[in-house]
Amino acid sequence: MLTKRIIPCLDVKDGRVVKGVNFQSLSDVSSPVELGKFYSQNGADELVFYDITASAEGRRLFTDILRECAANIFIPLTVGGGINTLDDFDRVLKCGADKVSVNSGAIKNPDLVEQAAKLYGSQCVVLSADIKRVNGEFRVFARGGRDDTGLEAISWIKRCCDNGAGEVVVNSIDTDGVKKGFDIEMLDAVIKAVNVPVVASGGAGSKADFVELFQKVPAISAGLAASVFHFGEIAINDLKKELKENNIQVRIN
Repeated sequence: MLTKRIIPCLDVKDGRVVKGVNFQSLSDVSSPVELGKFYSQNGADELVFYDITASAEGRRLFTDILRECAANIFIPLTVGGGINTLDDFDRVLKCGADKVSVNSGAIKNPDLVEQAAKLYGSQCVVLSADIKRVNGEFRVFARGGRDDTGLEAISWIKRCCDNGAGEVVVNSIDTDGVKKGFDIEMLDAVIKAVNVPVVASGGAGSKADFVELFQKVPAISAGLAASVFHFGEIAINDLKKELKENNIQVRIN
């Protein structure tokens, strides 16, 4: 059985880590460099760094803080936000990222995933999909959850994986920040459609939510969360002990 990964997510705005509910009402949390360093030393398997307003503001992802963050952590780093071209991939990788997450950029240019996978390898290309239910359909949203693209999410994700995306992060807008559990129905639908690792994001409120995630969707590769880790509600090493007690394989330092 493959080891399940636990991944903290740093949503960065104006150089600070922030967190909201349903992608709204952002509040300041901490320095991304200090928080990244803390997670690297305290049980996180990987780290995700999103410049959450880069796409909405039509600008490139800032690199100074990213470079400093990458220099201070010793776990794999996935970076996203404002990734629209192969040059953006190149710039972020040169700043120390191990994988590059693309969302709005792939929606604007569907060939970007395939081009990046051919140039850098599928293992480097992560599709991040912000999904919300609209009239009973899973719908893809762009620009940090602001715009309904009209795209049906499962077929869109499958298409991107067929074109070379090596991993998918499924961000449920419906459950984001609500802390009532992961979106099991949505995650199960994605798992059944693709053959790449899938990371669950949105809804974690307790250790029990992670146990439920890995038990109900056993093919899921990782659980990603933000506020429950940032505010000390769940310590990653404690979470991993609980997962292990429930026969879920994790890496423990």
